[in-house]
Amino acid sequence: MVRKNDLIEFNIDKVAFPDKGEGEYEGHKIKFKGGIEGQKVEAKVGRKRKDYIEAKIINVLEKSPLETETGCPHFRACGGCAHQTLAYEDELKLKEKQVLDLFAKDGLDINYLGIERSPIVQGYRNKMEYTFGDEEKEGPLALGLHSKGKFYEIVNVRHCNIVDADFTNILTIILKYFQQLNMPHYKKKTHEGFLRHLVIRKALSTGEILINIITSSQRQLDSDDFVSNIMKKSGMFKGKIVGILHTINDSLSDVVKADRLEILYGRDYIVEEILGLKFNISPFSFFQTNTLGAERLYSIVREFAGDVDDKIIFDLYSGIGAIAQIMAPMAKKVIGIEIVEEAVSKARENAELNNLNNVEFMCGDVLKMVDELEDKPDLIIIDPPREGIQPKAIRKIIDFNPEKFIYVSCNPVTLVRDLKVFVERGYKIDKVQCMDQFPRTVHVECIVLMSRGEK
Repeated sequence: MVRKNDLIEFNIDKVAFPDKGEGEYEGHKIKFKGGIEGQKVEAKVGRKRKDYIEAKIINVLEKSPLETETGCPHFRACGGCAHQTLAYEDELKLKEKQVLDLFAKDGLDINYLGIERSPIVQGYRNKMEYTFGDEEKEGPLALGLHSKGKFYEIVNVRHCNIVDADFTNILTIILKYFQQLNMPHYKKKTHEGFLRHLVIRKALSTGEILINIITSSQRQLDSDDFVSNIMKKSGMFKGKIVGILHTINDSLSDVVKADRLEILYGRDYIVEEILGLKFNISPFSFFQTNTLGAERLYSIVREFAGDVDDKIIFDLYSGIGAIAQIMAPMAKKVIGIEIVEEAVSKARENAELNNLNNVEFMCGDVLKMVDELEDKPDLIIIDPPREGIQPKAIRKIIDFNPEKFIYVSCNPVTLVRDLKVFVERGYKIDKVQCMDQFPRTVHVECIVLMSRGEK
């Protein structure tokens, strides 16, 4: 008899996207988060469901045959990566299998073009969001990422291998600075404390670095001293610091947002260049975290679009307008819709920066804004957040009845869900390609081309 909180041992038989593991113990199906196929694990029994038992992995007792790499020294403690111990080719095969399983499960017939590898696997991230905290209760101040499976504990990540070396150097400098001042971190339970997050962005093409320190308003930051402490060590960075910001956030939720933002040094954006176009990236704008991967991702979108000369394109969930502006030089007109006001503002600035006069951006919820569009599109490009397209919005979008759709997704689960609606409404799936934007993590991008079927 298996009871709640029992410790059990079993082999991991399967891991579905993104990290839903399955195994078997004494005739019971066990489901859990994380793990790698072939591992033998010790797990703690949770709730019993009708057809399976929930569990939580406590220890890896035996490695999987797939685990041939040493990986990152923080791998077991940090919750950021899942595939550090796999050879990269095996990681790609695993992601590919998981995506294809999702399509097969829902009976979607696809022309699959394969998975494209990231141009770089280590040090690829152009943005990192670090959290202040402690590695153990009342321990010394830490700055890093959340411990795996834990809400409060933070792991110092001085040797993270998916970030630029400048990030680690900046993190180390800032952590030491606040440790010497004995500054308290913000405690999520009591909502007391000062230090909350550190966000660093770096542009690959220009080397420009933007540093954003996020605190509560419960203490004062000595801005001049803070900036001086960083800038006097700036000679050790490969990139150039162009902006240091201070964001005050008194929200009770554990998210990076601004009640107030102050520029302590320089400016509040970096400039990145992709496929010959320049983009001003502000502190809270969405931009693909893998710059070289983004170039390849957007190139696939252009390839899927084909000849768009003299055609009208809608770019829904357009962010700072990267896809819209990459398509604009080849199209008659491009219209982007994005709900985040700051991103729309940046999109308009970027269009002006790139001398594009045939692209416009609208601010609002896609569900509501599509009702205001009067143009008839030939192609609609959709790049929604992880949750996919809102059910009411998807029907309005399909009602435009364009010749083609291109769906770019960072979540194959919601992608497959949404594609079933397109197919039901008469569109056929022409091509599917995966692009690994996120090496060493469970995530992968998918690009899908659909065309209008015969009526």
